[in-house]
Amino acid sequence: MIVSASTRCFEDLSLEDACARLLDLEYSSVEITLNEDSTQVKPSEVAADLESAIARCHNPMRLNVTAYDINITAEGDEYYEQFTACVKLAKATKVVTVTVPSAELGTPFNEEVERLRRLVAIAAMEGVRVGMKSQIGRLTQDIDTVAVLCDNVQGLGLTLDPSHYIVGPHQGRAIDKIIKYVFHVHLRDTSPDQLQVRVGQGEIEYTKLVHQLEKVRYSRALSVDMPKSPEVDHMVEMRKIRLLLESAL
Repeated sequence: MIVSASTRCFEDLSLEDACARLLDLEYSSVEITLNEDSTQVKPSEVAADLESAIARCHNPMRLNVTAYDINITAEGDEYYEQFTACVKLAKATKVVTVTVPSAELGTPFNEEVERLRRLVAIAAMEGVRVGMKSQIGRLTQDIDTVAVLCDNVQGLGLTLDPSHYIVGPHQGRAIDKIIKYVFHVHLRDTSPDQLQVRVGQGEIEYTKLVHQLEKVRYSRALSVDMPKSPEVDHMVEMRKIRLLLESAL
């Protein structure tokens, strides 16, 4: 396993400046967020000029790219066109895993299964795997639903964010049941009543999580996904969690 960090940790900066910050903090790997609302790289920009996106995302600031976190706001055919471009970007930059959000709560189960099957099929054509993101307010907030979706969509995995199973409506449930589906990991520290707290003040058991992942032979990235918080020295927290994760490996 390796320690990585998402560009979302510095979402107010450009891609290049965010990567420079991570390099200053001695991270060697990065997860790039492709978000239509960001100032970094937008899925619509990837679709409009794939070659330019490849040039920007290929080892930015000498950092190894571990994954892409894709958030597309377009609908209908345009949604799938942008997703196709994003997985082509992943293949071109030698990235195996992309993350997408699952559908919002209330979405018919069969409808979501069909959407995910289509995404997995598109990604598989480029040798890329799709992981749904653990997320409160979406179908993946429930561990049982994660298992059922992964079992119904061949080739689908999970981008595990344990914070969303510590806070929220399903807090306190063991995640052992879904470890075998994990394709990627997002991390911060979390308390039962706050999604993000200072590193060391929450309930994420990093060493235990590493051991759980080792049992299923997970060998990829642990990606820090920790946006800035008011009244907290973000650089200190980013350095602290890197050191903590490295010591757990």
